[in-house]
Amino acid sequence: MDGLNPDAVNARGAHFIGGRLVEDQHQMDVRRPSDNRTYGGLPVADAEMVDRAVQDSWAAFRNSNWARQAPRDRARVLRRWAELIETDVAHLAPLEAVGSTRPIRDAAAWDVPFTAEGIRFFAEFADKVGGEVAATGIDTLGMTVAEPYGVIAAIAPWNFPLVMASWKIAPALAAGNAVVLKPSELTPYSVLRLAELAIEAGMPPGIFNVVQGDGQVTGDALVRHPRVSKVTFTGSTRTGAAIMAACAQSGTKPVTLELGGKSPQLVFADAPDLDKTARKIAAAIAGNAGQVCVAGSRLIVERPVAERLMDGIASAFAALKAGPTWQAGNTLGPIIRPADAHRIDGVVQRAVEAGAKLVAGGGLAQVEGEGGFYQPTILSGVHSEMEAVRDEIFGPVLTVQAFDSEDEALSLADHPSYGLAAGVHTADIGRALRCMRRIEAGTVWINRYGRTADFVIPTGGFKRSGMGKDLGRQAYEANLRFKSVLVDFARDQ
Repeated sequence: MDGLNPDAVNARGAHFIGGRLVEDQHQMDVRRPSDNRTYGGLPVADAEMVDRAVQDSWAAFRNSNWARQAPRDRARVLRRWAELIETDVAHLAPLEAVGSTRPIRDAAAWDVPFTAEGIRFFAEFADKVGGEVAATGIDTLGMTVAEPYGVIAAIAPWNFPLVMASWKIAPALAAGNAVVLKPSELTPYSVLRLAELAIEAGMPPGIFNVVQGDGQVTGDALVRHPRVSKVTFTGSTRTGAAIMAACAQSGTKPVTLELGGKSPQLVFADAPDLDKTARKIAAAIAGNAGQVCVAGSRLIVERPVAERLMDGIASAFAALKAGPTWQAGNTLGPIIRPADAHRIDGVVQRAVEAGAKLVAGGGLAQVEGEGGFYQPTILSGVHSEMEAVRDEIFGPVLTVQAFDSEDEALSLADHPSYGLAAGVHTADIGRALRCMRRIEAGTVWINRYGRTADFVIPTGGFKRSGMGKDLGRQAYEANLRFKSVLVDFARDQ
């Protein structure tokens, strides 16, 4: 899909409850990241509106046939939903691109199809994964029976609005639950279209509701609601900890949390193709302008190839074109808010003042309008105590540390707080597997960085990078609770 007129995109701020849009007073402006212009308004659901949405979902869960119907029938609705999403790309992609950091070509070619395919993937679990028969005595029958929780609260981030929402809602719905979703207040509109298409696909009203608002009011009321049986969240580590506390205070609900990261990429001198490796590393930190939880933000490279590798990464950075998400050909999107672009620049400048060397970038990208764009940046000569190395920046900033031995590389890779993802680039499979075993991260990619276009490999972090998994069979099973059953049937009872 080529460029579009952003002013022609109709953004309608509302909740979605009981199968229809619910208008409410707009209490905040929503701005386009590419030019910082207001293009819509948004209501903030208070505790009363959240209660309305949750109670509606609870009633739909209890009274509709969604959880009790044959699983194959539920899967059929989900597959139909996926088809409608794919055919609605001309509507969904512009809505996604204009309101987020996703360039229009990426939104059309990747985000919308990936969202649809993820729903298809989880639909297939509906009639294939359940309980099991246990090994018990000859006169007893032991079973575990899989059941949905009921109402699941899902809180999605702003960096991939459609895709991240689908990772939350698809496994929960496939397992028979109802879902109340709170999208980010920065990117609230495209998921409303998903909800409308769900009803068109045959999903019972109330099974998928959406409440708009911020975290302090709407999100807090949602996770504390007594009818919410589980919470799933993607976002910052700080917010994840607050959600855990709220869940503990309001009923010890289980949580799935995919949180922050400061992911290392280890490159050994024998990496199969250093030029290709440079391009992979550049994509892993510049993709979505670095606003990715698993961004490969720490390069740890064997000293003899460090300069050549940095030159290759800088060359890849130079080929990127910053510009509004709605213009064809732009490959570097905006930072979500201008204030965040200035925050990123502050981290970079403080690193330089502390002795880091600026190899590439290091400032705001000049783009017409008032949006915040940041140049992909390389900082060498850093150490592990620096803010730029220690803290998640959530921008296109790559720090570089050189090593002389495998043990030193692994020592540098270890982070005291984060353990979301890591990359290892080497031609030595033994070394790759040794590193994989020693790196504390939920995902380790070898001679690549990033997921394939499928959903079978789960994702999730260690340490303060989260708990539980999105994607894979594990994500589906995390939306079920298992009841133990033991039956005696001996004749002489």
